[in-house]
Amino acid sequence: MRILLVEDDPKQLKPLHIALSHAGHKVDGVSEGETAQWLLSQREYDLLILDWMLPDISGLHLCQQYRRAGKTAPVLMLTAKDTVLDKVTGLDAGADDYLVKPTDIMELLARVRALSRRSPLWLGETLQLEDLQLHLDSLTVERSGS
Repeated sequence: MRILLVEDDPKQLKPLHIALSHAGHKVDGVSEGETAQWLLSQREYDLLILDWMLPDISGLHLCQQYRRAGKTAPVLMLTAKDTVLDKVTGLDAGADDYLVKPTDIMELLARVRALSRRSPLWLGETLQLEDLQLHLDSLTVERSGS
């Protein structure tokens, strides 16, 4: 799974990046919202993990922009903001899950697995094997030349 990890604290970014990578994920880890915006315009991700409090653009704003653009990959807010109102605000902004820091890596990885199970990660993709194409968005199959 390709994950965009946005965390401004290098003491948290590095171990999270390592843990997710060791779990078999391809991870782009960045510390600024503007860099995350650029990456989101260039690549498709299967999951976003966003810190709310970033030095430039907030993770909450990134989540809202992402959803307004019609993107459907799951978003996990990983933040120190821990009030019920914070959680409601994050979830209402489009996050699929909300985890308060500090967190245990095992719990984070379990939540990543849970989000990947219930998410249509393949939405809009076409799989191809030789001359056979499977359009996952429309659930149709095509064979070249027919």
